Amino acid sequence: MYELVVLSLILAALCLIASSGAVDESDAVITKYRSEINEDGSYSYEYGTSNNIQAAESGVGSAYATGSVQYTAPDGQPINLEYTADENGYQPKGDHLPTPPPTPDYILRALAYIQEHPFTRVQLKK
Repeated sequence: MYELVVLSLILAALCLIASSGAVDESDAVITKYRSEINEDGSYSYEYGTSNNIQAAESGVGSAYATGSVQYTAPDGQPINLEYTADENGYQPKGDHLPTPPPTPDYILRALAYIQEHPFTRVQLKK
């Protein structure tokens, strides 16, 4: 009998853990919405939802945009993404984004050597 109770408690705990990870967001509704489009091509919008997604963007036509998005990832990590899109491309910024590894020392030494020993052009005689 004791083993059955313990087994039932373990099974109940596992079901609780499994169900807490899968949050049904299909009933989320928009709680805030604003949109503005101007004659000069500039625009801005922002929205928020009942499941804590927030977004905002402003820009000028297809030339420039800046904005942000905040939400909670499925693993519970808060995501705060800020971005700019312009002639230099899309430039996202956020703590959750991967970063490149540090430049190895041998590359840094090689770059320093090249800078200290510039190439001098040699003209060959014909």
